[in-house]
Amino acid sequence: MIGFVEQVLAILRNTFLECVRQPVCLVIIASATLLVLVSNPLSAFTLMDDQRMYVDLGLSTVFMSGAILAAFLATAVVHQEVQSRTLLLVVSKPVPRWIFVLGKFLGVTLALLSATALPALSFLLVEVHGVMQTAATPWHLPALAFGALALLGTVAIATWCNYFYGSSFPAVVCVVGVPLMALAYIGALFFDPSWQSISPSKKFRPELLVALLLMGTSLTVLAAIAVAASTRLGQILTIGVTLALLLLGLLSDWLFARNITRLKEVLEVRQAANLDWLDTDRALLWLNEAAYACVPNFQVFWVVDAINQGVAIPSDYLWRVVAYGAAVTTAALAIATALFQRREVA
Repeated sequence: MIGFVEQVLAILRNTFLECVRQPVCLVIIASATLLVLVSNPLSAFTLMDDQRMYVDLGLSTVFMSGAILAAFLATAVVHQEVQSRTLLLVVSKPVPRWIFVLGKFLGVTLALLSATALPALSFLLVEVHGVMQTAATPWHLPALAFGALALLGTVAIATWCNYFYGSSFPAVVCVVGVPLMALAYIGALFFDPSWQSISPSKKFRPELLVALLLMGTSLTVLAAIAVAASTRLGQILTIGVTLALLLLGLLSDWLFARNITRLKEVLEVRQAANLDWLDTDRALLWLNEAAYACVPNFQVFWVVDAINQGVAIPSDYLWRVVAYGAAVTTAALAIATALFQRREVA
């Protein structure tokens, strides 16, 4: 058992470093963080509740950056190992293939969540600042100061490590930037715009952390799907399959659940009229129910609408969604292992 754990940790570490060292990781982190910052002034033109608009824009930006990262990072973790023949060295140790798949998934997930955490923490920090609805609205100086120090400190440390120690700049940004930005966010909660000490509960919004937690769960599911597709497909096809399933999952209620409800209403009407149900309707209902059950429903992870409307999210709903995400992730990894067992690596 200890040997299996060591193997998983070794593959996890190598996969994590391989992912965060990619230049595309730094590009997406920087772009997402910039978009989160720009969303603040853009939200001031709603003429209604600007803060709700910023929450919607900010969380959407964080989720889309994570989805794009999953598409680029997770899709090639197995395929590139096969193409470069390095997988032969791993499986000849010997390392069971399920251990290899599990380690790859955990490494990709850790890299994905670490990279997404930076724009997510930037979003929380900007949310503490708030949208400036009028020219008279004061700047939240602690949020600006702590955020600027965290960003500058991250860039300075990453530059130093890259120049003097040859460390990967994107990797250091992910490792150092997350704790520094978290400290900046926590520090900003203790001050008002004029640096007066306040209770952190006045600015702290736990529902936003819940939304980010569920978003991280959805990205974990997406990473598992991408790893499963990567065991058999090339990078381009894997990206296509991953993004297609994401799109279908976001539209699952509209594409399938709506048709299921309509067809069941037709059934009730025909039964009330003592009429036989058409075979085409039966087939359509079965197909829609099968698709609705098989396609991961990413809509259940999106609770931003409830947050903006002030609706409390029940704790039992959170547990069910997290359990659903864990079940889908486990199923995707099981499929990945089954597909990879008979994959030729020579």
